[in-house]
Amino acid sequence: MRVAYVLLLILHAVVHIFWFAHAYGWVNLDYFNKVIPPMVGFSWLLAALFFFAAALQLVKGRLNWFHPALIGVLISQMWIFSAWEDTQLGSFVNLVILVGVFIGYSKARFEGRFKEDVQAVFENLRLSQNLLQEKDLERLPDVVQQYIRRSGAVGRPKVENFYLEFDGEMRSQGGAWFGFRSRQYNFIPRPKRLFFMKARVKGISTHGYHSYQPPSAKMTVKALSIYPVVKIDQPEMLPTETVTFLNDMCLFAPGALIDERILWETLDEFQVKAIFSYRKVQISAVLYFNTEGDLVDFRSEDRYDVGQMKAVPFTTPVKDYREFDGIRVPAYGEATWHYSDGPFVYGKFKLKKLRYNLAEMPPEEDS
Repeated sequence: MRVAYVLLLILHAVVHIFWFAHAYGWVNLDYFNKVIPPMVGFSWLLAALFFFAAALQLVKGRLNWFHPALIGVLISQMWIFSAWEDTQLGSFVNLVILVGVFIGYSKARFEGRFKEDVQAVFENLRLSQNLLQEKDLERLPDVVQQYIRRSGAVGRPKVENFYLEFDGEMRSQGGAWFGFRSRQYNFIPRPKRLFFMKARVKGISTHGYHSYQPPSAKMTVKALSIYPVVKIDQPEMLPTETVTFLNDMCLFAPGALIDERILWETLDEFQVKAIFSYRKVQISAVLYFNTEGDLVDFRSEDRYDVGQMKAVPFTTPVKDYREFDGIRVPAYGEATWHYSDGPFVYGKFKLKKLRYNLAEMPPEEDS
């Protein structure tokens, strides 16, 4: 759809250039019954430039590509009305472009809410840059200490926030897999998790925003960023997103596991239980390690399947450890519900980027 829309913008721009050339006598369009003043011809050139600019911005993935498209439509339509008999077909094309402008505006507004929330956190952020030391690990179970050391976090600044980008696939029960790309920000001292996903579901552009900002937790998914297919802010979302927050810490910020809000129970040599409490919400998870000291799975009974609104055992087996921003973490993971009739993998995640302790929100091209 995007390719077809870009081609439409370019084709419409080319037609406007022909109208411009006709106005100045450089091209003779016989089907025009009306003399076109040079000023009108220049305006059509201006409209063409705006359409070209919109197409270029859209190809580059700029959120505000629709601004030049809207200006181009306004200029174009104004002079179409003045030569209606010859140019009325252009009104139909402008209408199609306007539909795309509306969708583009809706996408920018929806994603803009995510960016505004992230920016608001950064405006009040102060990084300590204190280093993680061996003494910080003393109260942790041995296997967790080994995991943190193996990650390379000791001697580096303590994790206060981190930024993630994923490519992957998701599905619902009975549904087909669809691809997605996501980016998210996690903030540790005052827990927040802001996650934005872009996908195509059955060929339709679909965006989703998970906002975990205790005591609030919300999930909104919109088709074309207009029609809400999912909108959940029930109380069950708070423990659910708290589990996800702890999961992110365990998998992608090993150094953050020194957090005093986490209580630990050693179950055996390779299994520990983490109990995380924040703002009257308490959740727990069992962490599974292999003989080499890598975390290989995470299981919690406290996460809700929002489709059924009931707690279902949740696991995230991981593998393919790699170094990101100096820290060794898993590059691939799956999200699995364990229903009464068996496990169901609903998400596959490939880590593409990970950065720690950002002082400000990265520019668009870096995020």
